[in-house]
Amino acid sequence: MISRTHARRLPTLVARSLSTETATSSGPQPPPPPPPSKHPTSKPLSRTRLNPAPRPAVSHRHQVLASLPPSFGRNQFLPVADSTRALLESIVAKFEAPIRYAFAYGSGVFEQDGYTTSNPASKDGPMLDFMFAVTHADHWHSINMHQYPGHYPLGARMLGSSFVSKVEAIPPGVWFNSMVQMNGVTIKYGVTTVDNLCSDLLNWNTLYLSGRMHKPIRIIKDDARVRLTQQVNLTSAVRTALLTLPDSFSERELFERIAGFSYGGDVRMLLPAENRGKVGNIVRTQAPQFKELYHRLVVALPGVHWPAHSDTIQQDTSPHARAAHLRKLPSNLLKRITTTYASQPSIPSREADENMYWTKLAGDAALPTVIEKELHRIVRYPSAVQTLKGLVSAGPIKSLRYSAEKVSKWWKGAASASSPTTGSGSKP
Repeated sequence: MISRTHARRLPTLVARSLSTETATSSGPQPPPPPPPSKHPTSKPLSRTRLNPAPRPAVSHRHQVLASLPPSFGRNQFLPVADSTRALLESIVAKFEAPIRYAFAYGSGVFEQDGYTTSNPASKDGPMLDFMFAVTHADHWHSINMHQYPGHYPLGARMLGSSFVSKVEAIPPGVWFNSMVQMNGVTIKYGVTTVDNLCSDLLNWNTLYLSGRMHKPIRIIKDDARVRLTQQVNLTSAVRTALLTLPDSFSERELFERIAGFSYGGDVRMLLPAENRGKVGNIVRTQAPQFKELYHRLVVALPGVHWPAHSDTIQQDTSPHARAAHLRKLPSNLLKRITTTYASQPSIPSREADENMYWTKLAGDAALPTVIEKELHRIVRYPSAVQTLKGLVSAGPIKSLRYSAEKVSKWWKGAASASSPTTGSGSKP
């Protein structure tokens, strides 16, 4: 099976999800198990709805993606301080439920403007954010709910792991346990499936997970399939940004454009407690990490020139060069763009002359605006749904407490920005 996978072309490998097969044996079959005893010697342990037993795993055998070369996707492995690395790894190691892919992100991992300290162990330090990708959500939550029942609100514990996994499956496909104390720090961790994660990385169905992974993350547990699709996701981010930028621009403009994809239509940015300058805060202090993520990918694209020791990037903006980027955008975004242009008489029929069709689209002056609007539309609905799901996954008490802390941080930041000593010399 692996040799046949190697024989296929890489894009086919990326797009094809793992299939399920039944294991068969050609050897002699073992004898049947003995019948159950009519007089059991011991009674099974009783369980309550608040302390459920873990559900048994569903037996599936998946095709395993052949291991990637060690150097493939090395840009994704961003270094952090040894103390931070040890803390992140020790927290993930505490979970008994099987995690296939895990990463940490946010201001608790990489320094970010707007925080008095980046140490999550300090009193005013940021919360540590994690994302776990698992194989079977129901089974994972069953084990985790048994190990850490306090991570879930009372209602979720009453209804069990099946309820949690069904809520998780609602797009964008993530369940969050927030404001959890582990190893002396406060953490928030999201749970999704590997299938859902890889689909969003490839297609930008919601940009909820793929957008987070456009920004620097620290990988704690790696998975070959996710690493492969993440490299596609990063390249898609570069192509999308190039289509919205002029022929010459700075690396900071590139990083801010990419970092802003998942914030543009986010309904949370409409709330008074959210920092409108969040994208700038991220890029200002994490520019080295952004460059490590994207430099090799950018210079590998035709028509783009970015010297290693320069912060200026130049690109070929001819319709032909832009068409090469446009045709390779994620399927969901590309479908939305072509639908927008479908009613315009100035665009030739795709069936009549496909090359001319893509060249006309790529050369249209309104294309950057169309891309921006469609990105906002992709993000808006899933972000609203996930915000409402937070009321269920966190419960009313944690939700109020979390909101209060967000407002408090926003108020402190606004007061600091308006003070003459800190606000006069800062750039917007």
